[in-house]
Amino acid sequence: MSDLILELSGIAKAYNKGKANEVTVLRDIDLSVGAGEVVALVAPSGAGKSTLLHIAGLLDTPDAGCVKIAGQDMTGMSDRKRTAIRRIDVGFVYQFHHLLPEFTALENIVLPQLANGVPSKEAEARALDLLTRVGVAPRASHRPAALSGGEQQRVAFCRALANAPRLMLADEPTGNLDPGTSDQVFAALMELVRGTGLSAVIATHNLDLAARMDRQLRMEDGRLVAL
Repeated sequence: MSDLILELSGIAKAYNKGKANEVTVLRDIDLSVGAGEVVALVAPSGAGKSTLLHIAGLLDTPDAGCVKIAGQDMTGMSDRKRTAIRRIDVGFVYQFHHLLPEFTALENIVLPQLANGVPSKEAEARALDLLTRVGVAPRASHRPAALSGGEQQRVAFCRALANAPRLMLADEPTGNLDPGTSDQVFAALMELVRGTGLSAVIATHNLDLAARMDRQLRMEDGRLVAL
């Protein structure tokens, strides 16, 4: 079994291909992320980081190149298989929490597990453990509207890890928070990632947050360069 959780080789992506307004977003990108490694992806809005994360997380397909997750080549794989792998092996965190408003914090973390066939008591125990790790367990019975922005995002982190994925992909996970809250929430995210031992690629434009990760990469003209 490979000790590389994510491998991107020669990834290219363009929109409006063959048209006068064709836009090349990604150019021959290579990226390897080891087990337990946390990589910062630094880029301003519009640089292509979301496209790269979507391809890495099997939400989109590249025009060229290969995506491997835990050594398994995704090239040519059916949508059904890609969806199954994404549901089990990949956790997503976005700038907005996207929690289901009609369910409590605990239920938002339980539901993805139930969809994967986890018994309800086991799912609830894991959800509570994750909430405890990020300091939101006392708010487990509250719906998202009753939580602060920082609490909502911490619950979103827990939901992303509900099914114990191997890889977490986060797109500006603290971008909607004020600087003080952002620092606290990012610390909770890093503690959660380190405590569970998963790999992560975290997109951010905050160089201070990027410096707290294992490796920092910048997107420039559709390519990745080391900081």
